[in-house]
Amino acid sequence: MTDTLPPCPQCNSEYAYPDQNLLVCPECGNEWDPNAVDEDAIVLKDSVGNLLAEGDKVTLIKDLKVKGTSTTLKVGTKAVIKRFVDGDHDIDCKVDGAGAMMLKSKFVKKA
Repeated sequence: MTDTLPPCPQCNSEYAYPDQNLLVCPECGNEWDPNAVDEDAIVLKDSVGNLLAEGDKVTLIKDLKVKGTSTTLKVGTKAVIKRFVDGDHDIDCKVDGAGAMMLKSKFVKKA
């Protein structure tokens, strides 16, 4: 069998099987349509218009002051996107040398 099925989005089980046009997970009982478009998914673009995805590596395009500290993140500082969130600061990421923080997508560029 050359066609591999995606894991269950609910429990990550690799034993999903097809049932007509749905996939079924035998471990948790979840049923889903693998061709359905997630309308709740957040679509973000970086400062130059590239689509961003969770897990992407990005760099800062300007110096940013970290609120509540005297630290400034410099241009070119690298970060890894952990997840997207709704709100003003729409990227939850891990910044090299600074740890976990929230950034705005308009201040990053895909590396």
